[in-house]
Amino acid sequence: MTDTHDQIAGLLLAAGGGRRLGGRPKALLTHRGRPLVEHAVGVLRAGGCGPVHVVLGARAEEVRERAELGGCVVVENPDWAEGMGSSLRVGLASLAGTGARAALVSLVDQPGIGGAAVTRVLHGYRDGNSLVSAAYDGMRGHPVLFGSAHWAGIAASATGDRGARAYLGAHEEAITLVECGDVAEPYDIDTEADLGHLE
Repeated sequence: MTDTHDQIAGLLLAAGGGRRLGGRPKALLTHRGRPLVEHAVGVLRAGGCGPVHVVLGARAEEVRERAELGGCVVVENPDWAEGMGSSLRVGLASLAGTGARAALVSLVDQPGIGGAAVTRVLHGYRDGNSLVSAAYDGMRGHPVLFGSAHWAGIAASATGDRGARAYLGAHEEAITLVECGDVAEPYDIDTEADLGHLE
């Protein structure tokens, strides 16, 4: 990796309470013998991100106790119940002043997306104005890379569970899509039926 890529931070959103999973936080679901949040951090590192920031919320103390998050910057979102938008705001705020040039954002509940997709999106970075998104059969998905020039605008528009969707919709022409459908599966772990995807 180049020095530039060392300045791209991984930002993992892992604060949700798993409402449709009977109140089991997704960060604590077991995948390959370890908490899902730990797996997701490993994916960001394997993909080439420099620092990794993790946003926790529901049962944050238990997540800290059970998951090995050494070397990560762990921040807590006290307003996690408001939805993903609040976690994105907290995560981007945690990157301010760190020297990071971009944030590569991933979600804790997408274990089908591995390091190969992270690497592809990361290599789409050009400068602080970059907007890069993984695509699956041409449809935008995660992970998504936000150059630092976009952070303030994204934070201002991130509400509820929409995250950066409104901002990206308004800047569609500026987004570089990177096809990842051959190396990743973008399913979410949202319901009891989805737990079958965990290993």
